[in-house]
Amino acid sequence: MHEYSIVSALYDRIVAEAGARQATAVHAVHVRIGAVSGVEPGLLQTAYTLFTPGTLCEHAPLCIEEVEARWACPACGGAPAKGARLVCPSCGAPVRLASGDEIDLVRIELEVP
Repeated sequence: MHEYSIVSALYDRIVAEAGARQATAVHAVHVRIGAVSGVEPGLLQTAYTLFTPGTLCEHAPLCIEEVEARWACPACGGAPAKGARLVCPSCGAPVRLASGDEIDLVRIELEVP
């Protein structure tokens, strides 16, 4: 389950950010996960739940925002309909993934003295 290694890296980043701000607690962690990122949100949540006991994030919920894949034409900005061929309906050029592959740490809610 590669989600566990993602949680480990996420935790390292949280600890670094909390340390830089002299935080005493983490109250919530917000992430954005794209539909074609290769990360299963449910497995990420499970990995986080297994990883955090006894850590700075023990009582901080993981809030996951799922982002759908969105394709756009780099030439004219057109977008194909969901499930259609990956070509621009306006100009026929191949479209590119505009969003949906992200794995982003969006926000950490910290308690700072």
